[in-house]
Amino acid sequence: MGDTEQKPTPGNNTMFQGFEWNVPADGKHWQRLIGAIPKLAAAGVNNIWLPPGCKASSPNGNGYDVYDLYDVGEFDQKGGKATKWGTKEELLELSKLAKEHGVGLYWDAVLNHKAAADHTEKCRVVEVDENDRTKDVGEPYEIEGWLGFDFPGRGDKYSAQKYHWYHFSGTDFNAANDKKAIYRILGDNKGWSASVSDEQGNADYMMFADLDYSHPEVQEDVKKWGVWVTKEFGLKGFRLDAVQHFSERFTGEWIENLREQCGKDMFVVGEYWTGETKALSAWLEKMDHKFSLYDSPLLYNFSQASTSEGADLRKIFDDSLVQSQPVNSVTVVMNHDTQPGQTVATPVEGFFKPLAYCLTLLRKDGYPCPFYGDLYGMKGENPEPPSCGNKLADMILVRKLYAYGEQDDYWDDANCIGWARRGTWDKPFGLACVMSNTVPGQIRMAVGEMHKGEVWTDLLEWEKNEVTIDEDGYGLFPCAGISVSIWVNKEAEGREKFPVNFDSNIYNE
Repeated sequence: MGDTEQKPTPGNNTMFQGFEWNVPADGKHWQRLIGAIPKLAAAGVNNIWLPPGCKASSPNGNGYDVYDLYDVGEFDQKGGKATKWGTKEELLELSKLAKEHGVGLYWDAVLNHKAAADHTEKCRVVEVDENDRTKDVGEPYEIEGWLGFDFPGRGDKYSAQKYHWYHFSGTDFNAANDKKAIYRILGDNKGWSASVSDEQGNADYMMFADLDYSHPEVQEDVKKWGVWVTKEFGLKGFRLDAVQHFSERFTGEWIENLREQCGKDMFVVGEYWTGETKALSAWLEKMDHKFSLYDSPLLYNFSQASTSEGADLRKIFDDSLVQSQPVNSVTVVMNHDTQPGQTVATPVEGFFKPLAYCLTLLRKDGYPCPFYGDLYGMKGENPEPPSCGNKLADMILVRKLYAYGEQDDYWDDANCIGWARRGTWDKPFGLACVMSNTVPGQIRMAVGEMHKGEVWTDLLEWEKNEVTIDEDGYGLFPCAGISVSIWVNKEAEGREKFPVNFDSNIYNE
């Protein structure tokens, strides 16, 4: 084993968002994922982003209205034992099965606030301007806030920490007179965090009872929880909700503690939703690139391109995070916040989703995160069937098997672009991808002389023609209008797995 030994090419990772906002509140979601994991793993999913599984304010709560971090469907609190997603026993079963299939689990951690307090407590506050939280409105006075958390169903199991008014920096309701406002809680060493974004003057307060991360008991308890939940379920990472709304300093300390206790390879991605790539890059710089962020500017580009006739596809990555910070970018086409009917709904038209998924899954930069609602469909008042003509699982598997090696772009036409991946010594097959958002097109692309004489076909089977690679390693690859084609040697190892035998009916209807 010398220093010149060729090491195997690392496999491509794909992160999958394992829920959508309108999953039925039937307590059966962990069971659904248990049934889905074998096929997700076979299709090339390496890690699943789980929904926030901590006890919410009610059995219907998605978990962003978090009540008790340490109750993951184990205690009779807030209307029952199970969360919307299921019980702790089912979650442990899910963890065991995921490990058996080589699938990592990422936990959605909601650390900014707590909801559904057990009782009110009196505290002194000052109202602040809803549009500029740095401006006080009137003089300080006393309110009764929902700020007392005793966790009676759990007691002291896992953590004896209870929460009182002095553990919070703000709230939004005065139970003494039923007045809604933004209240900054007063006291020694209290105030909005200085290390948050400047949205609305200061972004520290977002909703419910806002945790004060300058308080040592809060810091200690939440750090302890991160290690506890990781070890309890064998987690491989976290998605941190609303990172621009709570202390950067604490976020950095929390990640450092997590990696010290649970392993340096713990993955962390933050949700910082803005169209400004500069703000995202600045955040990553301040955090010493300890974690990743979702590429919201790229999603906005997808939305604009899909709703603008004949948009210039060559500009699709302009001002995106994956363009400027490729190692720290998680790319998405849709998520639970941007799906139809949500407050930040960001429409990506159905015809464009196959193009967008190929742009995220089959290129070398970024960490792609396909969406549950696109693979299985969306419920609720804005239902949608699975997208991409039920080909999303095929696209994920293409990434796992063939999206390796040098990447050559052919972006000469505004409405028909393509790229080729040359493959590597141990993953030699490579691919060619062509897409159009207007009329049919074709692009002559080089896939390498090592492929001369091979016959390539479209894995999606939307293009029926065959392409023979010429003596110089070039092929003329066609694409239908408003479509995409993915070309691979018809004899390539793994071709027998296509089309992926993927049952998108996860609800067994």
